[in-house]
Amino acid sequence: MTHRRRFLHGHTLLELMIATGLGLVVTVGAVSLYRSQRAAFVSASDAAHIEETGVGALTLLGQQIQMAGFTAADAVSATATATNANAALFGCSGARPVGANEAPGCEALASHSDGIVVRYMGDNVSTWPSATGQPTDCLGQAVSGVAGQGAAAGVPVTNRFYAKPSGSSGEPELYCEGNGKTGYGQPLVEGVERLRIQYWPAGASQPLDASALTLDQWARVVAVDLCVLVRGAPLGRRMRYVDCDGVVSMGGDTRARQAFWRRVALRNTAGASP
Repeated sequence: MTHRRRFLHGHTLLELMIATGLGLVVTVGAVSLYRSQRAAFVSASDAAHIEETGVGALTLLGQQIQMAGFTAADAVSATATATNANAALFGCSGARPVGANEAPGCEALASHSDGIVVRYMGDNVSTWPSATGQPTDCLGQAVSGVAGQGAAAGVPVTNRFYAKPSGSSGEPELYCEGNGKTGYGQPLVEGVERLRIQYWPAGASQPLDASALTLDQWARVVAVDLCVLVRGAPLGRRMRYVDCDGVVSMGGDTRARQAFWRRVALRNTAGASP
């Protein structure tokens, strides 16, 4: 009887161990499946956010560049002395535009992002009107008119775009500074780590960096090649990506990156097609 009890007890323990082992296998499998599905969901969500950011940034920049030169002859002050003041566009390589609207210069950025200045005449059709009925810049700030000009003539709008890390969050962002409030730049799109901009002067066989354009060539630019490099959220592993120059690189952190390209034709310059 004692032997039978020992046998049954040992058999029960064996069954318990087997059941416990199977339970652990099932639990580990379920946890592993949950983690893999969660990682896939996070990765897919991050990829969708990156694409939304990239397409949104290109759309915004493209709309502004297509406006460049709209009634350009009246879009700048008659007292301007620099040649680039009469152009619809002006750009900086690895830098952001600074200085007077009539004759901007360039200030290097640690992000090596390019910057661009877009000029056109603003009215209540080409821009959203402010609460007081005035034309607005890229930040929705009212832009005052030029003394002696009627409201129908519009007002000169000058918008500057560049990408840099936010001073508060450290996240890279696409910034704009309009002439509604000079020196006041604000972020428009979060996640844009770098802008890469090249220009097509009329008759050119290949696009040129801003640093390669002479002052007189700015007035003859007919198209712009845009690239935005977008950075995603941390995903726990280093990843490769193709940058705006087409170079395969390894990220120095655990964030995904993706470059988005677009070519934009200017509508309102002397060299543009009718």
